[in-house]
Parts: sequence; structure tokens; C-alpha cells
Amino acid sequence: MSTQQLPVIVIGAGPIGLAAAAHLVERGIEPLVLEADDSAGAAVREWSHVRLFSTWGEVVDPAAEKLLAPTGWVKPDGATYPTGGDWAKKYLQPLADALGDKVRLGATVTGVSRQGRDRVVDADRDQQPFTVHIQSADGSEQRLVARAVIDASGTWSTPSPIGGDGLPALGERAAGERISYRVPDLKDPSVRERYAGKRTAVIGSGASAFTALAYLADLAKNAPGTHAVWVLRRGIGGSTFGGGEADQLPARGALGLAAKAAVDDGHADAVTGFRTDAVEKSGEQLVLVAEDGRRLAPVDEVIVLTGFRPDLSFLNELRLGLDERLQAPVELAPLIDPNQHSCGTVYPHGVGELSHPEKGVYLVGMKSYGRAPTFLAMTGYEQVRSIAAAIAGDQEAAERVELTLPETGVCGGAGLFDEPAVAEESGGCCATPSTVQIGVGAPAATSGGC
Repeated sequence: MSTQQLPVIVIGAGPIGLAAAAHLVERGIEPLVLEADDSAGAAVREWSHVRLFSTWGEVVDPAAEKLLAPTGWVKPDGATYPTGGDWAKKYLQPLADALGDKVRLGATVTGVSRQGRDRVVDADRDQQPFTVHIQSADGSEQRLVARAVIDASGTWSTPSPIGGDGLPALGERAAGERISYRVPDLKDPSVRERYAGKRTAVIGSGASAFTALAYLADLAKNAPGTHAVWVLRRGIGGSTFGGGEADQLPARGALGLAAKAAVDDGHADAVTGFRTDAVEKSGEQLVLVAEDGRRLAPVDEVIVLTGFRPDLSFLNELRLGLDERLQAPVELAPLIDPNQHSCGTVYPHGVGELSHPEKGVYLVGMKSYGRAPTFLAMTGYEQVRSIAAAIAGDQEAAERVELTLPETGVCGGAGLFDEPAVAEESGGCCATPSTVQIGVGAPAATSGGC
């Protein structure tokens, strides 16, 4: 079998991975989607309680919609906002079902390389197919071959730690029972009990932190003693709460306003310029200690929402061109680097910005952003449309931009953030609240996952 007859392997059966498969099918190219979990959209299902700030019309890929049409699938109202659970149940699972045996569940990718070539060897490298090593749920191993590899595995499984230096704070691991790295589902009685009437530190300054603050503020209305301590590594400025009413995604702007209301209404205290160095135990509570020696009053729980980072370990034998700061493709990094670019908006991009020295391998979706924030599902759909066109040899379509992204309403002359390293604490994705009203029993907000 020639290399061109081999399938394109897609890693991850999330929104972007499944969309990649749909675009490849539309181009007459055989995909094989490898998903480590036992269901499609596994990461999305973990935040099923949260409502996206993007509407149904913005989170359904056009090629996927065409693939679903013959199955009798009915697209939800495009003007409404799905929860993560809705997105998985009403779109991602039907799409995986429509792809059939092109999606393999319980297949964990443990390594990707060139056949017979480690990363050192130059000879005939580009002529060799890719080898993809997988481990099945039963522990058995297999080696697959592919003409190209699209890594859409995301970053959900690798949240960033508390430490201001990017490493776990001293004592962070030991205090793990009282530390969470996810937006809590306060509709779950056991989770609600964990935070009701308690003092909770929320660390981070992006969509996830806004969501947690809004949830805890709502809980405080019915559970006296519930209070949040919002820990920021920087100060509060004009862009802290997002674009507000200037955001062209209204629900995204509403989320920041809800977080601001939590502070203004006294349900949360903001602590600024606090880079956590250590987590100490004080009886049954925890004390956060900053690099400058400041110590916060004891808290009962800590919610760490400092962003995500890509797992590149299984790509170690490939020649990737990644930015040294963001761990994103070098051509894409300047467009998304919060230390450089002055607006929250990221413009559409495709195969040109996502290519690597290793031809035929692409990082897409949230993983393509490395440690940068503010990824939209629409962005990922445009990425895989362009890549599928390039793999099919349609360079004109690959280079064409077929998407206009909404403006965030956040802009500033000196950059989106006031100082370096803030990207780590802003790691939201496409998800946030559906309306200004945010409550445990009402349409709400979300973190990442897109």
C-alpha cells in the first residue's frame, strides 16, 4: 500500500477531532479517529453542567452537519446556547455514530514517529509513513501507519498548577484533597456541600475563574458563610473582566460582568499581584503564601483555574516547530501570544500557520494554542477545514479564509495583559454563560473545552 492510500489518523474524538474526520470524509480521504476514553466528547462531558457562551449555530461544523443530514439528525435551534452535556449528547455522539468504525474508542496514543526513523534521521524521512503506537483498554499494544497525523487531543487533561513559576506550589500535592482544578458542579448535592458555607480561594483570571466566582456568588445567596477569595497574579485593569457589552459574543461578555458583580456585591474579595509560592495546612484549612511573603487568611477549599498546557510527550520523536513560550506552532504564536498582541481577538488561520518541519503532522484545536487562552470552536473548525484541503492537494482552498470571528471587545495599546506569564491563568476556551443571569439553577458559564 502506498503512503497516499493510508488513512489520516486523528487523535481525539472531541469537537475538533470529529470535525477533522468529517472534513476528510468530505474530501474522500479515509480518517481513523483514536480516542483514549470510552465515549466521544469525553472532556466535554466532564463539564456537562456548564453552558457555552457560543450558540448552537457556532459550535456545529459545516462538514459534520452534512455528514449527519442523511442520518435524520435535526440541528438544534441555532440561536440557543447548549450546555456541555447538550453538546455531547445532541451533536458529538451522533457525529461519532455517523462516522462508525472510523472512530476507535479506548485507544490511547503512546507515541508517534516516522516509520523506521527516529527524530535524528534525515534520510528519506518525508517519504516514510507515520507510525502511531496505541494501547487498548485491555493493555494490548498495536502499531498503526498513517499518511498524516492530526492531533486534536486538547489540553483538558493537563491543567496548570497553582505556582506562580508554572510549577506546583510547595505543599500543593499534599493538600490535593482540598484543591480542585475544575469549575464545580454546584447542582450536584455532594459538590454543593463541599463549598456551601465555606471560604474558597479561586485562583485565575479567565473564563473559568469568572464562572466559578459567579457560581459561588449564587450559592452564597442561599448558603450563609459562603465566600470567595479571588486570587490574581496581576492587578485589576480595564481588560480584567473582558469586553462586557462590547464583546460580539454577548454571553462571553456577560460572564465577565457576572464575575464583577460577585466582587461588587461582596460575595468575593479580590487579592491582586499574588503569585502563590506555597500551600500550608492550618488545621483543617489551607493558607496560601505568596512569593513576596504575604499570607492569605485560611480557606476551606481552593479552586485552581490557571489554564491548561499541552501534553507533548507522545510526540517526542517528531520534529515540531513550537514557540518557546506558548508551545504553539511558531507561525501561529504571534497571533495568539497575550504578551504581544493587543486585542483579545484571534483571526482565522489554517494550514500555513499550523504546519511543522515534520510535514504531515498538525496540532489543532485547543492543543494548537499551547498555553494561550480564548480558543473558539469556530477557530478549530476552520483549522481542520484548511488542513483537510491541504492533505487532499487543494492548496487554493487550504489558503482561503472561510470564517469571520467575533471581536472580543478587549483591546489595549500595551498588550492584552499587563505582564508576562498571565496566559497561564486565563485558560478558558469557547465556553461561558448563555445570559447575564448566572446561577446554579439557571443558564451559566464554563471554562475550557470548547
